[in-house]
Amino acid sequence: MKITSKGQVTIPQAVREKAGLHPHSEVEFEVRDNGEVLIRAVARPASSVRAAFARVRGSANATQFKHMGTDEFMAFLRG
Repeated sequence: MKITSKGQVTIPQAVREKAGLHPHSEVEFEVRDNGEVLIRAVARPASSVRAAFARVRGSANATQFKHMGTDEFMAFLRG
């Protein structure tokens, strides 16, 4: 595998899959004293919007939301 003139390299698909890397994943590099380079995925904390959707995922038909209008439901999501 070669490094391009821009310093880019393609991570093989099998490696990406095994490491759980997906498009737009963030990674970090560690250079060890012996010159080895370690690349690892950076765990991103869920954004507040993602966390709000995670709280209600699969519950749109739940009885607690049946009486809510759109504005009230959006206010609930926004916390």
